[in-house]
Formats: sequence, structure tokens, C-alpha cells
Amino acid sequence: MTRWKTAADSLLAALRLAPPHPRRILIVGAGNIAATLRRAYAAGFPDARFAIWNRTPEAAERLAAAHPGTEVARDLEAAVGAADIVTCATMSAAPLIRGAWLRPGQHLDLIGAFRADMREADDEALRRARIFVDSRETVLDHIGELRDPLARGLIARGDIIADFYDLPAFRHAPDDLTLLKNGGGAHLDLMTARYILGAWRG
Repeated sequence: MTRWKTAADSLLAALRLAPPHPRRILIVGAGNIAATLRRAYAAGFPDARFAIWNRTPEAAERLAAAHPGTEVARDLEAAVGAADIVTCATMSAAPLIRGAWLRPGQHLDLIGAFRADMREADDEALRRARIFVDSRETVLDHIGELRDPLARGLIARGDIIADFYDLPAFRHAPDDLTLLKNGGGAHLDLMTARYILGAWRG
């Protein structure tokens, strides 16, 4: 349930913030959540082509083999530059995605950094993007992706445009570079479980 909840949250934001007809989607990371992201994003963007990059190429190759039509990206910078959507689900403590690689019109989905000492994107990416989060309360003061640049004054709390409690604000223009920090959390698992249980009970 956690994997599907996480992927669904990222897809919800991408359907509102990404280009409406993305040609290429890059998945960064080949761990537990990556296969779910591949299936979720394919459901939301059925015409897109997929690539997977991972620090260990063998893991990316296994995941790509399980999803026909998926390429293995060897050069992360080139793969990011070619993608319309980049979704990251890694355990990286240091930034993998460089703001200098990004271009207007892209959407960046950051899932993996969940501790205060973790980052998946560098300062330049945060400076350039229109930033959205799943929940201000659980992300801004707890997760390194935003806590660190906020503490250093690189960005301000007012730069966070909206969270899922204000979905109408999740809008984009063609030249926007958008970023979602999907912080997740056990509270969301509980909310999802309650909803499923209620639906099952009728």
C-alpha cells in the first residue's frame, strides 16, 4: 500500500504540473518504489517512453527487462536533459540532480530523500523551480530537501507555492520548471488504509 500511495501522490502532482503530453519519463533509482512508479506513470501518460538510471546499472537492467519498452540510461546528465518528467526515488544523501541540467517545461518529482540529512536535487534546482510539496507540515521542517535550503536562506517559506491541501494552485505554464517534494509519511498510510477499509465496508 505504501508503494502505491507514494506513486499515486507523485502522479497526482505530475498530472497537474508536468507537460500534458510528455514524450520521455526518466526514473532515477531502481529500488522498491521504482517498479510502482513505472506502472503508475505509464497509466497516467500512456504514450510516454521510459528510461531508468541507477548507480548500479545491473539493477536498472533488471527493472527495464521486467517492463518491455523501457531503456536503461547510462549518462544521468544526458537522460535528465532528454526527459520531460524526472522522478527520483533513491537513498542518496548528496544531490544527484543538478539544476544546471534542467530546462523550462520539465517536471521534477523528488521522493527518496526523507531524512534531514538527505538531498536528491542541488541548490540550483531549488532556486530555479516552482516548488510544491505534498504537505507543508511534514516536509518543510523535517526533510533535508527543503529544510536545508530554507535554513540557509536559499529559499523562503513563501517560495513553496502549495501543498495537496490546495490542489487548485497546482498549475503550470508551458515554460515552468516545476518541482514536487513528495515527503510521504506513516500518517498518509493510515489515512489511505482508513479510506480502503471504509470503501470495503461500504
